Amino acid sequence: MTSSSSSLSFDFSQWPPEFTADQLTELTRLATTYSLAHGLLYLPPHPQPPPPPSAAPASAIHAPISLVPAPFPRKLFGEVKKLQRIYNVLYARIALDEEFLDRIMGEGGGVADVDDFTRQLWRIWKELRDDGHAAESTHLGIFRSDYLLHAPSPEEPISLRQVEFNTISSSFGALSERAAALHRYLLASTDYYGSSPLLTPDNLPENGTTSTIADALAAAHTAYGVKNAYILFVVQPNERNVFDQRWIEYELLERHSIKVIRQTFSELSQSATIHPTNRKLTITTSTTTAEKEIAVIYYRAGYTPTDYPNPTYYQIRKRLESSRATNCPTIALQLAGGKKVQQELTREGVLERFLLPREGAAGKGEGGGFGSVKFTREDVESIRASWVPMWGLNEPGGVERALSLSSSPSSPTPPSSSSENPRIRGLVLKPQREGGGNNVYKEDIPAFLKGLDVEERAAWIAMAIIETPERVGGYLVRAGASSGSSSGTGEEKEYQKPVEVISELGIFGWALFSGRQVESGIEMKEKEGEGGWLVRTKGKESNEGGVAVGFSVLDSVVLVD
Repeated sequence: MTSSSSSLSFDFSQWPPEFTADQLTELTRLATTYSLAHGLLYLPPHPQPPPPPSAAPASAIHAPISLVPAPFPRKLFGEVKKLQRIYNVLYARIALDEEFLDRIMGEGGGVADVDDFTRQLWRIWKELRDDGHAAESTHLGIFRSDYLLHAPSPEEPISLRQVEFNTISSSFGALSERAAALHRYLLASTDYYGSSPLLTPDNLPENGTTSTIADALAAAHTAYGVKNAYILFVVQPNERNVFDQRWIEYELLERHSIKVIRQTFSELSQSATIHPTNRKLTITTSTTTAEKEIAVIYYRAGYTPTDYPNPTYYQIRKRLESSRATNCPTIALQLAGGKKVQQELTREGVLERFLLPREGAAGKGEGGGFGSVKFTREDVESIRASWVPMWGLNEPGGVERALSLSSSPSSPTPPSSSSENPRIRGLVLKPQREGGGNNVYKEDIPAFLKGLDVEERAAWIAMAIIETPERVGGYLVRAGASSGSSSGTGEEKEYQKPVEVISELGIFGWALFSGRQVESGIEMKEKEGEGGWLVRTKGKESNEGGVAVGFSVLDSVVLVD
């Protein structure tokens, strides 16, 4: 596989196509009614106080959407889809390497020393290992690897660079499939008014994310071996993004004849029981007295400290993790998705440790006994080519390097660390958090670093900003706001003009695996796959990219050459 870069004739600054005011009005009407009719939906913001979790929804709104798809180079789109198969196995192998995760994420020198959320999760995992439960676990990971187009200068080929790798609650798979279908519908019904020769069916790829996620959950259910067992969705109370989850539930029932139970951590504190000898997890509900056996636990909650408001909630997580049900993800796999692990992989030799054969590992499988999948040096370099420079703030000179923003973490002598250095705009600082809204950007960095305690540096990484193409536009539509709105207030007067945007591409994949420590490393059984994608588009003035927290809209891909 070649490195992820490409020379293009396409001019990003000429996107999107132009429309008349009447055409935009009609596209907006068609897009919103299609979304409402086809389940591209959110629940509206909750009143205060919010309704009880059991209350039936009284209304729904369309999800935030883009009227035209976002341009991505065809060659790069195909390459990152191929990379996902490597990433699936890479993160499976990381999750099974206890020594590596303990050193990077645990207590005694890792992130858990300074980050309470990581510490709580790591301690649960450590206790389960001490009790012998973790070694018996089967892991299911439903992953999403997120990328931005990188165009640092007109002279350099454009490339796709990884933003992050998500190992828990990788959301918007089902709604992203419907966003792609929306754009194909608009093309079929209006031909986009002949506005661009690029808007053709061949350039708008199909998206099958819903079936990919359901197939992964069904594979874990089959491996559990009890046909009438249920899959448990662990969800947040008053979840607005419920339809993204419900489509997966419907797919499991209709294609795989697997039933789903949805419960919050609070509900599980009363309903979840572990059998003392066989570790079978059973759930009770308010609708029946019968106990329901759980084969798979799918977390759409549990990725942020607010999901654990008191120690009881961590104990619920431990109870679920100690069962024989397959966790998606296990705590080990959740820890593997930490930003510090992402940064550690960039160190010399670390990626090779997980992907290439180790000396003396002959007959034990590739990667020192890490399963049967074989990788090459070219695979390693393809993964490495998808990264931007990053380093830990706790490394020697890490803060000074961040302040000076040298072009590479290997620069020998950083220039002045003055906060007036304009190159500070090229960095983002990231903690060990998911869900959006946690990063520190650009001009906010110097003041933040000044107030950051020395011991807290271990919880943060510095990452070079990915330089996206300039002057790319889009038409963004949010419920209650018109086309072109970037704030969602509905008060914009010139809404028929496109706004400058950045689009992020996420590639979905999955891995079902188990393993045990052996003398030469880890003996591993694995099954994995790739399928489906997500595009989120935001106004360029926004640093964050979460749809659920109001920064982005759902989009799809138009392939360009």
